[in-house]
Amino acid sequence: MEFNHKPVLLDECIENLNIKPNGIYVDGTLGGAGHSAEIYKRLGKDGTLIGIDQDEFALETSRKRLSGISQAKLILVNDNFRNIKNILGEIGIKSVDGILLDIGVSSHQLDEAERGFSYQKEAPLDMRMDKRNELTAETIVNEYSKDEIKRIIRDYGEENWAARIAEFIIERRKEKRISTTYELVDIIKAAIPSSARRDGPHPAKRTFQALRIAVNDELGALEQAVEDAVEVLHQGGRLCIITFHSLEDRIVKNSFSKKVNPCTCPSDFPVCVCGAVRQAINITRKPITPSEKELNENPRARSSKLRVIERIENQTSKDKF
Repeated sequence: MEFNHKPVLLDECIENLNIKPNGIYVDGTLGGAGHSAEIYKRLGKDGTLIGIDQDEFALETSRKRLSGISQAKLILVNDNFRNIKNILGEIGIKSVDGILLDIGVSSHQLDEAERGFSYQKEAPLDMRMDKRNELTAETIVNEYSKDEIKRIIRDYGEENWAARIAEFIIERRKEKRISTTYELVDIIKAAIPSSARRDGPHPAKRTFQALRIAVNDELGALEQAVEDAVEVLHQGGRLCIITFHSLEDRIVKNSFSKKVNPCTCPSDFPVCVCGAVRQAINITRKPITPSEKELNENPRARSSKLRVIERIENQTSKDKF
């Protein structure tokens, strides 16, 4: 299948990365190289682009698409962006000028039925972004306890009917193993009362999101990536992160806040005495969202948000941040 990828908030990302021709930049979620192609075009022969993706097909496709675009050095790595510090260490790079993370499932993965990400296509219940990993959505729905399934659907999908869906999954798997997307969709539709299914998104959307997040440990990877990404930025380097739902955005917002304003002293203290080290400044105090023009051209961008911080020299201060 062709890896069709329409990059979200492309112009905004390029502007906020503040690209230098001789700089070193990391696209931690390479995908179809939509963002990377524009970064790569702006690099000179002394620049470097490092692309990271868990999906081998994405890397293969991106290598072809990026070929000949620039004379800059190109390094592609089959790994998870949560390992960014180790990845850079292994290729001998201590720090970089910019990092971009476009969080979530790619358009290609949604469109490729056999990956099992979509509730609108019949497929095995897989949902792995990295096929080398053992855990699948099928394992979760067939082998996890009712309480654990409920927690995943409630916490990662923000689904009001999580307990009922978990109960219906447990009952159905007593009859036979649940192995396909459509089997799970039928269970979810049966669990959610028809009156609650009349309005809003597809009834399976939140549960499928929750399973995908759990299978790929997306929130854990994001938390670790933000922590390590700031550490490997040059002074003045920027970290740009695109999120697609409230769970991701909350993690990025809180993680950025700790880098920008790390003081843990009580609010009534006149000076900071905790010795917290400030590592970054906010470039975007509020998230950047897509323009109406982009939304008309790419409806999948609707829930996207971009937040950006810039690395500064570590600062401690007697004054409150």
